[in-house]
Amino acid sequence: MLAGAAGALALFPAAHAGMPSVLWSAVFGLAVIAVLGNRAAYSGRLQIRLLDDVRRVLFATLMAAMGVISIRVLLTGEGVVANETATLAAYAFAFVAAGRIGASSALSRGLLEGQIRRPTLILGAGKVGNLTAQRLLSEPDHGLWPAGFIDDDPLDTPGEPPVLPVLGGPPDLDRIVAEHNIEHLIVGFSMASHQLMLGLVRRCWELGVSVSLVPRLFEVEGNRATVDRLGGLPLVSLSAPETSGLGLALKYSLDRVVAAITLALLFPLMAAIAIAIRLSMGGPIFFAQHRVGRDGQHFAMWKFRTMAGSPGQSGEADARWAEEMVARNSRKGLREVPAIESDRRTPLGRFLRRSSLDELPQLWNVLVGQMSLIGPRPERIHYVEKFEEVIYRYGDRHRVKSGMTGWAQVSGLRGDTSLQDRVEWDNYYIENWSLWLDVKIALKTVTHVFNDVSGRRAPSVTNGPERVPAPTRDVG
Repeated sequence: MLAGAAGALALFPAAHAGMPSVLWSAVFGLAVIAVLGNRAAYSGRLQIRLLDDVRRVLFATLMAAMGVISIRVLLTGEGVVANETATLAAYAFAFVAAGRIGASSALSRGLLEGQIRRPTLILGAGKVGNLTAQRLLSEPDHGLWPAGFIDDDPLDTPGEPPVLPVLGGPPDLDRIVAEHNIEHLIVGFSMASHQLMLGLVRRCWELGVSVSLVPRLFEVEGNRATVDRLGGLPLVSLSAPETSGLGLALKYSLDRVVAAITLALLFPLMAAIAIAIRLSMGGPIFFAQHRVGRDGQHFAMWKFRTMAGSPGQSGEADARWAEEMVARNSRKGLREVPAIESDRRTPLGRFLRRSSLDELPQLWNVLVGQMSLIGPRPERIHYVEKFEEVIYRYGDRHRVKSGMTGWAQVSGLRGDTSLQDRVEWDNYYIENWSLWLDVKIALKTVTHVFNDVSGRRAPSVTNGPERVPAPTRDVG
């Protein structure tokens, strides 16, 4: 950070009469470091969140600039210092943000390529423990490599074999840590007693092994959780998710404004697409599907037509996927479902889908208030009726308006991926919603659509809450 301040100082013209002194530059740099430290920018984290890092640097430089300007004006009475410090802040933000982006990118590559990994032990070989192991295996960017479970009484899960081996019980901790070079312990759900788990955690600290905990009510534990204390007893307060109120009212108002402006700006492009569809496939130009939105309300979601014929002729493109999701979660056998005929996809339709241009008519759904720009993707009525019976918390995703793109989609959960994971990501979005989260999803969606068009599509994932985007592929 001091290097950033020094670099900003060096870029000022040497003859500038009001050039800030080295002392004030150092004060500014120290102020930025202090604010970043207060915002936990230097603490160890399991995930690299680049957009959050950039926002944190912007906040720190702005706060430091405000503080230095205020102090300098009070001490010197010179108004010119405001421009000087603001310029210094702009350079500092650019340098520090670039530095963190470069370091984070290098670290991400090392994690994804397996060059950086910490052997991890999971306490509890039950359902939550296996889910934790699956997530770690599918998300190498956390840097935690699961070596196995520690559990002397594993919970039997019929039909779901353990993802990893059980390396022993709590009495074997020292041996397991030594044999597998364990650096981290994740405490999941276990049948072990409170005192046994407490002793296990303390022994890990003595061995230099860091510890993470999966909270009991992890389904409702959100980013806005706060910790108070009753003596030595921690009291975690959980804020209710914002499914109504001023924040969402502002969001939905912005949705309509942005949709109206975007429709006006993209009208020539949409008209050209409509003409191309008419010439290549005939009518109709638009395709409508009845979907389920907020509070279970039904609406017609619009798309540009991308296939010849109709779903009624050859079935829906993801019918087999839907049946598989139902079968997997209800323990029923998968019945034969006809696959959609590949010759229904036209070259124009394939391009529209790959570029997500077929989704543009949904801006009308946003404009009339049926959808939001960002939210859980809506599903077809007959699928919803099936999914609500077998998918845990599926109906909870209807607490807010459905969106053109969402947290699950920008995390790689689209196409032939786990519906349970999509539902979990959707509910995570609802329970941790903020305007900043919407901004992140919008930026990631733009990046992912660009990658799709250029052929650099990021691989889909099946498990894990912070990853990368594109709108779900529907039939139409």
